[in-house]
Amino acid sequence: MANEEEVILTKEGLEKLEAELKELKGPRRSELAARLKLAISYGDLKENSEYHSAKEDQAFMETRILTLEKMLKNARVVDSDSLEEGTVGIGSTVILNDLEFQENVEYQIVGPTESDAFENKISYESPLGKEILGKKIGTIVHVEAPVGIIKYEILEIK
Repeated sequence: MANEEEVILTKEGLEKLEAELKELKGPRRSELAARLKLAISYGDLKENSEYHSAKEDQAFMETRILTLEKMLKNARVVDSDSLEEGTVGIGSTVILNDLEFQENVEYQIVGPTESDAFENKISYESPLGKEILGKKIGTIVHVEAPVGIIKYEILEIK
């Protein structure tokens, strides 16, 4: 598999993926093996819903393990200490002011793998992420959204 895609992660994102992989390969695999063993003991596997459910869960888990291993193999960790002072980069936490509603919002700029709207982590590949990457405090950016153009001013970069 030549030319595999690089996965950009923050240190926190890398640790989270490593912990998930460890959990899946350890306790979760053991739990699933016990479920399968119990289901097999019920006999007649063709009509054994517990067995089929456990096999589906096993397939899903093994696929997730392979995905995580590939991501970790191709991971490039962004060192937030090496970010240029006062410039938005991957790993930066940014406070923006929505100029229309005069509301401040805070986002951490992360790789696509780590993005999570509920935790205010946005990908550098998202429309907003693309617009603010490399910008400095005081810059006003225009982001195209389904509701139209949204204007933000960069207030703070941490």
